[in-house]
Amino acid sequence: MAKVLSASNTIIWDECAVAHKRASEALNRTLRGLRNDSRCSGDAMILLSGDFRQTLPLIPRSTAADEIITCLKSSNLWRYVKKLQLTTNIEVGLLNDTSAKNFSEQLLTIGNGRVPVDESSGLTSFP
Repeated sequence: MAKVLSASNTIIWDECAVAHKRASEALNRTLRGLRNDSRCSGDAMILLSGDFRQTLPLIPRSTAADEIITCLKSSNLWRYVKKLQLTTNIEVGLLNDTSAKNFSEQLLTIGNGRVPVDESSGLTSFP
């Protein structure tokens, strides 16, 4: 595995949003050591993929604050991340399915925090 990591130019990490920040920090230290390179991740490109609107890392018997502290955005490595955002749902476009398009738009509305909350109950409702 050390030979593979040393020789790799790019590492793709899917669903990184649910990983503990210590996992990315451990990968950084490992790559720096294996490559004998003090730059971030030993100068390897790490492609992180995930939706930070979905869920935080799950920590047993923790508080919400504990979960926020353990997420990748709380890592000292976050400042090295270049953020890109995908804006087109290719699957919906290819299928030309209006119900899938409506569902996709509803998910984005929820994820972007644009769903109204009932003041009296504190609940969110959507069609």
